[in-house]
Amino acid sequence: MSGRSQASAGDLLALVRTGRATTRGALQQVTGLSRATVGQRLDRLFRAGWLREGAGGPVDSPLGGRPSITLEFDDAHAVVLAADLDTRHARAAVLTLTGEILAEHSGALAVEGGPDAVLGELGRWFAELLEKAGHRAEEVCGIGLAVPGPVDSETGRVVQPPIMPGWDGYDIRGRLARALTEHTGVPPVPVLVDNDANLMAYGEQRAGHPDCSAFILVKVSTGIGAGVVVGGSIYRGVDGGAGDIGHIRVPEGAGALCRCGSYGCLAAVASGGAVARRLAETGVPAASGSDVRDLLAAGHPEAAALAREAGRRVGDVLATVVTLLNPGVLMIAGDLAGTPFLTGVRELLYQRALPRSTAHLDVVTSRLGERAGLVGAGALVVEHLYAPERVEERLLALGV
Repeated sequence: MSGRSQASAGDLLALVRTGRATTRGALQQVTGLSRATVGQRLDRLFRAGWLREGAGGPVDSPLGGRPSITLEFDDAHAVVLAADLDTRHARAAVLTLTGEILAEHSGALAVEGGPDAVLGELGRWFAELLEKAGHRAEEVCGIGLAVPGPVDSETGRVVQPPIMPGWDGYDIRGRLARALTEHTGVPPVPVLVDNDANLMAYGEQRAGHPDCSAFILVKVSTGIGAGVVVGGSIYRGVDGGAGDIGHIRVPEGAGALCRCGSYGCLAAVASGGAVARRLAETGVPAASGSDVRDLLAAGHPEAAALAREAGRRVGDVLATVVTLLNPGVLMIAGDLAGTPFLTGVRELLYQRALPRSTAHLDVVTSRLGERAGLVGAGALVVEHLYAPERVEERLLALGV
């Protein structure tokens, strides 16, 4: 809030949502607003359907009296749509405003098919999921999309994505909004797009490590990417390129051609795709990171050995990352996120990183699994739409 006397309806909603002030009296105390002003601004939020009264709280006065009525964010007034694109598969869901998944679908959907076709298909999935969840399309307040490439968060467009041919600079927001309209008839809703590792990190940090002020998630699937959450917010860099560790050059990859067109990238020698290629060269049927995941689940010894080797290579790079950012949690996610890979990461990470950088570091695997990107995408939409400055815009649009 810019000033105690200037607290808007959006500021009051933020205080309630975060639990910092959940009664009228507490809102007056925190903001310095009068009882009448707090009442007027809360009335707008009640009329919009965004707030509700909960059970009576503790008595504010030491002299006793009636218990104060608590205020709660009403998460039932709208739903969010979210999708997570991988190179060959996608997952989509309907979520509540607090991140509960109400309906979910996953299936084959190759990004190489191009943005028009892929986003059009997502629109169809969304329409079917809304029916399955028992919600009307009019209840959708926004859509979140995770993509396997660098994203300019200001425009929602991917920027020179190595593994998304035909997507560079494409208007993803506009096409996905139209796709929902085509399949449901509702007017376009806001669409937010971000990198998949960023949104996985955001979802995992909020769900399992909310008190961690510096959190890193490394996704190792067809490619390799990292998401960084600092102070509760995604760190994207100046134009969305932060965390693209799969294209750091490593000595072991000198002769390995990466999908980005360069030689020597970490992803070319340590990603799920790289492990799959090495397995295929020995006669083991594997074409992607998901195939490697299945082999690891079945206890395939050669897959396990190669995954551990890949983990060591990634751990060597992560030693620098951890020394630079000093995170509290380093999470490994994606197709290779199992014991062999994690063992390899730990071997090199603790050997190469400064002891001070790892003294309070937890190296863990994903808690949300394949749903992490969906949860993060949904949370991104909610935090965007219910930010104080946007609340004011939306209340005015609703006429309250």
